[in-house]
Amino acid sequence: MRGVVKECLYHSVQNLLSSSLLSKNSKIKIFRTIILRVVLYGCETWSLILREEHRLRVSENRMLRRVFWPKRDAVTGEWRKLHNDELNDLYSSPNIVRVIKSRGMRWVGHVAHMGENRGVYRVLLGKPEGERPLGRPRHRWKDTIKMDLWEVGCGGMNWINLAQDRDRWRALVNAVMNLWIP
Repeated sequence: MRGVVKECLYHSVQNLLSSSLLSKNSKIKIFRTIILRVVLYGCETWSLILREEHRLRVSENRMLRRVFWPKRDAVTGEWRKLHNDELNDLYSSPNIVRVIKSRGMRWVGHVAHMGENRGVYRVLLGKPEGERPLGRPRHRWKDTIKMDLWEVGCGGMNWINLAQDRDRWRALVNAVMNLWIP
């Protein structure tokens, strides 16, 4: 369902993003305020696999290429698409995967402060009854948080205890935002 909404939204504003009548700053504001808000709705609880991360990056780059237009090659004089690293330089904000990871980390810190008697906390740490289905286990949300902590160098620590120190947790959330993700 997320993909359907995202594609319909993109097609409804793609003419605005590629319009020569609007400035690049206006197009970036449209991208941030309309497209990213809809795409990232509820992303705090997503557990992304690599394929989904790649698809999000591809769609973000496709939309940014509409905003920044092709570039004329200095040597050949022909128009060409902007490379991903050129897009990253032009669009100075963090990429969509970094935003999703940092929002998830920020939200898990909030949940860790709620206490054991709250429903969200029990759902996060609870273990359902019964057997798991055959095949590879699905990626759980708390596994995603543990992997994000490994990426910033805090992998062996208990994240619930770590989240109790608000200043340190805020620093970890910022570290996740500043990670380099290809």
